[in-house]
Amino acid sequence: MARIAVPARFGRMLFVVTILAGSFLLFLVQPMVARMALPRLGGAPAVWNSAMLVYQALLLGGYAYAHWLGRVAPRWQAVIHLAVLVVAALWLPIGLMAMQLPADAQPAIWVPWLLGLSIGPLFFAISAQAPLLQRWFSISSEGQDPYALYAASNFGSFAGLIAYPLIVEPGLALWGQRWLWSSGYILVALLVAACALTLRRAPVAVVAVTAPVSAPPSGRRVAHWILLALVPSGLMLATSTYITTDIVAMPLLWVLPLGLYLLSFTVAFSARRGVAELLTRLAPIVILLFGGVLVTGNQGMPYLNAGLALVLLFVVAVALHTAMYELRPAPDRLTGFYLAMSIGGALGGVFAALIAPLVFDWTYEYPILVLAAGALVPQNPLFRWVPAYWGGSAQQRRIVVLATALVVVLTIILALTFPGTASEAISPVQGVVFAVLVTVGVLAIGARPAFVIALLGALIALGGYRSIVLSMQHNARTRSYFGIYTVLGGEAVGVRQLKHGTTVHGTQLLGSPERERTPTAYYVPLSGVGQAMLAVPALYGDHARIGVVGLGSGTLACYARPGQAWRFYEIDPAVVRIARDTGQFTFLRRCLPNPRIEIGDARLNLLAEPGASLDLLTLDAFSSDSVPMHLMTREAFATYARVLAPNGLLLVHISNRFLDLEPVVSSAAAAGGWHAARLMYFPQPGGTPGGTPSLWIALSHDASKIGALGARNADWKPLPHYPGFTPWSDDYSTILPLIKALH
Repeated sequence: MARIAVPARFGRMLFVVTILAGSFLLFLVQPMVARMALPRLGGAPAVWNSAMLVYQALLLGGYAYAHWLGRVAPRWQAVIHLAVLVVAALWLPIGLMAMQLPADAQPAIWVPWLLGLSIGPLFFAISAQAPLLQRWFSISSEGQDPYALYAASNFGSFAGLIAYPLIVEPGLALWGQRWLWSSGYILVALLVAACALTLRRAPVAVVAVTAPVSAPPSGRRVAHWILLALVPSGLMLATSTYITTDIVAMPLLWVLPLGLYLLSFTVAFSARRGVAELLTRLAPIVILLFGGVLVTGNQGMPYLNAGLALVLLFVVAVALHTAMYELRPAPDRLTGFYLAMSIGGALGGVFAALIAPLVFDWTYEYPILVLAAGALVPQNPLFRWVPAYWGGSAQQRRIVVLATALVVVLTIILALTFPGTASEAISPVQGVVFAVLVTVGVLAIGARPAFVIALLGALIALGGYRSIVLSMQHNARTRSYFGIYTVLGGEAVGVRQLKHGTTVHGTQLLGSPERERTPTAYYVPLSGVGQAMLAVPALYGDHARIGVVGLGSGTLACYARPGQAWRFYEIDPAVVRIARDTGQFTFLRRCLPNPRIEIGDARLNLLAEPGASLDLLTLDAFSSDSVPMHLMTREAFATYARVLAPNGLLLVHISNRFLDLEPVVSSAAAAGGWHAARLMYFPQPGGTPGGTPSLWIALSHDASKIGALGARNADWKPLPHYPGFTPWSDDYSTILPLIKALH
């Protein structure tokens, strides 16, 4: 059975390049298509997790296909797969289908539907290549170990993921990105064809030629593979949710967990084992030290905590993927191994992206997966005498484990009895508790049950119990597809706040009807929006038509006057319930009972409104501290101009801890012919209670309206021009030039 003569070094390089290029395309398409979907699906913060679930499902399908294809003779494997690549090419150039979505489209439903129909065949064809080409390599190279090629696969995935926000998105508009990816697909197909030429010329459809000869893995072993893949996959998504919800909603932060997750495969499957073995040995200590710290809920050091969470994810992923690598089967069972890995990855995604948001009101999936990681990572005792201490008879082991549990329970009781204050980063008692639990846990490394008990104690005592107590309070916390909302304070402290992740979205003073009607936070009378609302009767008369994008706690309703027509646009029904139905906030009840509230993405809902139907439109629709890009493009501002009267006023809130959004609004104003001014408000001693700094920009096509605002308050300043800044559009946007220095 002759085969094409290819030098061994060139043959290996060909397979490495092909696998790397395919994986690069695979993970380049993920953020690219999510970006394409923004104008249609809106800026739901969970769209990324939903998209990841779709990708994991398609990846599972691709791996199952590769596993099935392994039953066919090598020559026909190549023919079939090349045919699949050709059929999938009918979906080129890559892009979203021209589907008209309803205004109330739910991302949980439409993201899988839209992405599956738009890129499913292309993603499926590319996703099968990593296991399939590794199998081909083991055949064509006469028995060389193919598993090291998986490191190249995941390095390509990591490179594609990082390249998009850093290189591709800033450098190319979406039409250019589509053609770049489509050209890359054709190149990969040609490389696959070249790899196919290296295969042995086996008889047609002779199953025996490719049937595995090594012993099949037991069901227990396959289940172990699935668990080892499930926990890192779920922890990757849980880390993304946790750090952007409870720690810091920093732009581009979602890229890092997935990037580190992919990089962990490169380390774990590398032919050089030093780094993988070192991190695997350190994993129990890292889990014990960082796991408890991260659930404390302390936001005093957000960047440090985010860094610790990323380190924890990477170490756990390397350790568990290394354990999987050590349990890998012979190359003839390779596709089944990767299929089990893909099943575990998909199940982890289902747990973190689908089940957890429905079952939990906080990111409880994060400590659960940290605990699962502690139960699964390989454990090597740090001290020689530890095995003897934990060993012995079964009765002795039970006694020692029970003694450990008793120490942990007593420590938790101590933590609950002396919890410290909310202002303390770590109270003295917490410090003692942490030291005791870490000591017990370190001594227990190598004795898995005792280690897990110590880790569970750390997760509960150092902050987990606070989340449990808060969850037990009625309506204190709400979780939806769009995020986690927490209501803090009450009559005892005279104030109540609504927080979305780490960002305050509403503050209400309590104690009297007058205090409850007082606009606070970003909306005080001297803020930009406060000044505009107070000027409405003079600018537009007693029957002004006012629209508000982003309901929050309903604060702006207290600027409403008799005769005015108000409408709110809110994407999340959970926010409507908090602001209107639970009784926790009374802005709407006190100031504007039964307002018109349109639920769904604001841009889609505004498209359905009649033209010139508003006099003033307020845009305040940020998710935690992130920016819904599709609401800040030239096309979005054209929608605002259409729905506003010719002399209408647009107020845009751009306060942000991490991004300077002024160039975005300024360039959109210049492109759309708007006149604009800005007002930066800082609370002053003796001013309105509960006020916070805010930056608002007022825009109008009628210069006299901007002039009227300036005449009422000299703090309105002309909006600077940014001639070198490229305006955002549905086809192009990047946040890299806007990121503020960390401080």
